[in-house]
Amino acid sequence: MSQATQDPRLQQETRRILDTGLRNLWHPVAASWQVSNAPFGVTRLGEQIALWRDAQGQVHAIEDRCPHRGARLSLGWNLGDRLACWYHGVEVDGGGVVQSVPAVNNCPMEGKKCIKSYPVQERCGAIFLWFGIDPEAVPADLQLPEQLADDEHWGQFLCVSNWKVNYRYAVDNVMDPMHGAYLHAVSHSMAEGDKQAEMRVRKTPTGLIFEKTNQQGVNFDWVELGDTGGLWLRLSIPYRKRYGPGGSFYIVGFATPVDETHCQVYFWRCRKVEGWQRDTWRFFYRNRLEGLHWAVLEQDQVVLETMHPEAREKEFLYDHDVGLARVRRMLQKRAEEQAEALLALQAA
Repeated sequence: MSQATQDPRLQQETRRILDTGLRNLWHPVAASWQVSNAPFGVTRLGEQIALWRDAQGQVHAIEDRCPHRGARLSLGWNLGDRLACWYHGVEVDGGGVVQSVPAVNNCPMEGKKCIKSYPVQERCGAIFLWFGIDPEAVPADLQLPEQLADDEHWGQFLCVSNWKVNYRYAVDNVMDPMHGAYLHAVSHSMAEGDKQAEMRVRKTPTGLIFEKTNQQGVNFDWVELGDTGGLWLRLSIPYRKRYGPGGSFYIVGFATPVDETHCQVYFWRCRKVEGWQRDTWRFFYRNRLEGLHWAVLEQDQVVLETMHPEAREKEFLYDHDVGLARVRRMLQKRAEEQAEALLALQAA
């Protein structure tokens, strides 16, 4: 029996982390277009966060709580490098430090870090935040898959959707290649291929691949999970030639927890194209393909949001579920380790 099942506090903290999302990772929390000069409040991984841009366009992220009386800082004013609380004007900068308390001279809060701040990266049209167990620790490097990292040779579009399910259901869905041949059987890209398959798990330097052994390059035939500072999923779907230049169509996805019962999914639709071919593909995507892709995504959403309330407790897994079972064990183990680290940090 593991320590997490013996210690009630550790068990409770493990469950909280598993339900609200693993820490010590970069998570996308908003599309770039959503964050402007006006403060923007979000809930991610169960934490309330205020985002805004300064005069140089740099994004800042801090806990959405005024240290004075707890009002939402996202309701306040953007003063450039800081937010001013709407309630009493307390000014807090991007590091969570109180810079001014206008109503009081020489207030003890001034100059002190009173609320949590988040390291920020803006990549590929999304805002990523580092959610660390230890707020003083240096964040890991965020290394994105080549479809997002190599902008010279790859074109991509970001799709963001809010789902009323725990993020683990979204991860399970992508780790299940066989559902493409059934749920999406009449889609423009997944209508081909066998409805039976032998499956296997294969380790990679950054995670694992779950794939069909008897079919490749026909349907949704493989999926990869990678951990390179952020936990991402990647798959490819062959495209018919009439849908524009380039090879297979790739999807790189993140499932960002909002709270225990909601998540936000980020799917980059990617194709290896450059020059005039990229322009052609982007035209085809906007005018023809985007609506078709949304239809497929909404099929997943409907199924997941209408799952039986006790779906996980009453499910019967078989061979095609080996990939999602492996990922579930990984998430459980990681949550246990992080719960131990968090409790040790609190006790120090």
